[in-house]
Amino acid sequence: MDELARKVEAILFVSSEPVKSADISNALGVDVKIVEERFNNIKEHYKSHHGLTLINVAGGWQMATAGDLKDVIEEYNNSYGYKLRLSKAAMETLAIIAYKQPITRTEIEEIRGVRSDKVLETLLSTGLIKVAGRKKGTGSPLLYRTTQEFLEAFGINSLSELPTEEELKNEGNYS
Repeated sequence: MDELARKVEAILFVSSEPVKSADISNALGVDVKIVEERFNNIKEHYKSHHGLTLINVAGGWQMATAGDLKDVIEEYNNSYGYKLRLSKAAMETLAIIAYKQPITRTEIEEIRGVRSDKVLETLLSTGLIKVAGRKKGTGSPLLYRTTQEFLEAFGINSLSELPTEEELKNEGNYS
């Protein structure tokens, strides 16, 4: 691994969020294409015989545990680690926001059929959703949308990677 790849790897290792190629390019003063080559080199380096891998998620690159070690990591997290736990109401609300964003509390409540103010507070506190402005019109209600943390928590690059309603229906997970 050359010196530039070592620097890129170090930045990835200390970053708690996915790192964009352009950000490393600016920080290190090198061309974006060269940084992307180093990402590929690092990814190749970690491809076998390592507990880590490099993934492209949420529009950037991030170090992660190797996929084949999923069971080991889950066992550890179940015994010792932090795990994001959301209630059924929170997951339902989060799904509505993910698919209908930006959306108001009233619109969420119309879909769910129950009040959602406490659930929204919980989701805001986890960082999975954020206030995305106000809807024009009477009362100017707050609009909610998912965050970068949402993408990271669910291991996706963009909302377009969410299953479609048709795919969910075919899986029998949605009615």
